[in-house]
Amino acid sequence: MKNVTIAELYDLTQTIASDLFAEAEYPWQLLPKIHDFILALGQTLPEEIYEKKGEDIWIARSAKVAPTACLNGPLIVDEEAEIRHCAFVRGNAIVGKGAVVGNSTELKNVVLFNKVQVPHYNYVGDSILGYKAHMGAGSITSNVKSDKTLVVIKGDGEEIATGLKKVGSMLGDCVEVGCNSVLNPGTVVGRCSNIYPTSMVRGVVPANSIFKKTGEVVRKGNCL
Repeated sequence: MKNVTIAELYDLTQTIASDLFAEAEYPWQLLPKIHDFILALGQTLPEEIYEKKGEDIWIARSAKVAPTACLNGPLIVDEEAEIRHCAFVRGNAIVGKGAVVGNSTELKNVVLFNKVQVPHYNYVGDSILGYKAHMGAGSITSNVKSDKTLVVIKGDGEEIATGLKKVGSMLGDCVEVGCNSVLNPGTVVGRCSNIYPTSMVRGVVPANSIFKKTGEVVRKGNCL
């Protein structure tokens, strides 16, 4: 499935974690590597731009972090990012330049590219969100199947075994997810696609599409 590759989903110039993606074909292959990558990258960050706070937490001096936010490492918060009131970062997270982590949003084992917005009551776990991806209020990435079996990526009549129990969603650049939507484990949404509010999504949504409901996906123009 070419449309679920890193090359098809992401502009790697829009993340401090570009080196993490260098030797993989599919984004979910990187999920087990996020922890160690942050530890290594954090040691190289310039002190005039990033301040180390606590154990294995690096926060850009230009970032805004609410005093009520709960931050756990390993964590990198890049320049001009904003972490708002009561956000909960459980660790293994990279928050890109200008990204917004909002009120009561929870992050765990994620890469948020630059300008990502998860601004209101979102859960984002074991997921990678591309440049300018936006999740509407209350939308979440479910990352474990109810039967606890390993996650399989399914699309276009094909299947790719991830070998992982926990895989959330891979959102391409400029994806818009409507409010109160649930993205099931192993969901992949191609660049510039829109998810209708209150949707239940599984499998692969092609790039430049509008997901209205299962079985009803329509094409739209390229936003890039």
